[in-house]
Amino acid sequence: MIIVPKVRGFICLTSHPEGCAQNVVNQINYVKSKGAIDGPKKVLVIGASTGFGLASRITSAFGAGAATIGVYFEKPSAEGKPGSPGWYNTAAFETEAGKAGLYAKSINGDAFSNEIKQKTIDLIKSDLGEVDLIIYSLASPRRTHPVTGVVHNSVLKPIGQKFSNKTVDFHTGVVSEVAIEPCTEADIENTIAVMGGEDWEMWIDALKAAGVLAEGATTVAYSYIGPLLTEPVYRKGTIGMAKNHLEQTAFTIDEKLKDLKGHAYVSVNKALVTQASSAIPVIPLYISLLYKVMKAKGLHEGCIEQMQRLFATRLYNGGAVPLDDKGRIRVDDWEMQEDVQAEVAALWEQATTENLSAIGDLAGYRNDFFNLFGFEFPGIDYEKDVNEVVNVPGLV
Repeated sequence: MIIVPKVRGFICLTSHPEGCAQNVVNQINYVKSKGAIDGPKKVLVIGASTGFGLASRITSAFGAGAATIGVYFEKPSAEGKPGSPGWYNTAAFETEAGKAGLYAKSINGDAFSNEIKQKTIDLIKSDLGEVDLIIYSLASPRRTHPVTGVVHNSVLKPIGQKFSNKTVDFHTGVVSEVAIEPCTEADIENTIAVMGGEDWEMWIDALKAAGVLAEGATTVAYSYIGPLLTEPVYRKGTIGMAKNHLEQTAFTIDEKLKDLKGHAYVSVNKALVTQASSAIPVIPLYISLLYKVMKAKGLHEGCIEQMQRLFATRLYNGGAVPLDDKGRIRVDDWEMQEDVQAEVAALWEQATTENLSAIGDLAGYRNDFFNLFGFEFPGIDYEKDVNEVVNVPGLV
């Protein structure tokens, strides 16, 4: 079938298998160009199909030569119905891993469930024996609690008072004011239940109890802080409370891994165009301005550049892992440089519908958004028929 983008708000309802494959190959080529990393050898990535999770899997495999197991929840392709981008990404990754002689298998299902945790443990036991790196990179709007059965839904809201500021419709380029009502206590609790550290800890507890964590095993989850501009709706809002919980959980897990000489870390990453960030008011405008400034300074990174730098210069640098005063790894350091933030803040004050295309990088934002779904890659003929039915080679 001929597959074209069908956009509804901040979501693209279609994805292109050849474009997604090109996206994966581009990331693999980048990692290979940076040279080998003396890193992990048996890796589990929870949330492995898009964004930072996919980039972590690619870096583990093609940077460190690791065997990888990926867990994700994606829509398979079917005749007349394209799969989700994460489905096509995983198919492409596992195909390329096979060509390179690298072990790569995956499990498609609800990572919050006990069933998927057990299925993953069984696969590790049968194929790898143990894992030495566990990446936790889930991005989900809801979670069914495996013990209580309660369905929790996360929300993006400020705490205490209404938030008003600029935002942009990145499809039309229209800059407008957005107002978000404050949350309830229940909103905070539900968002922490979905996006906090409880499930991460449940995964590590289950893996440890099953005896599949290697001596010295490391686990890493991902977080974001961001600038003062977004603080009321992000870091000091409901999502920020969940991120605080996640970051505190790292210390709890780290204590539990001491007998294995293992460690748990949270890596604070850069603001990037992802399916999740596109849904957050204010963030698309901030990223458009940030991209303009960071590209001009030669500091811009995408997911794969961030993860390659995380592995090569932080986690597996041959020495101690550098941490900030709150015990976190920081690869948002270039984004948060004083000169970068000062320029972004100045541009923010100026930004209007009329001048954004000149003072910001809205075109770069849009391109990255469509790339997430396999569109707008040079060299791919989007007007030709493509086979929408693609199998994931290592699907268990």
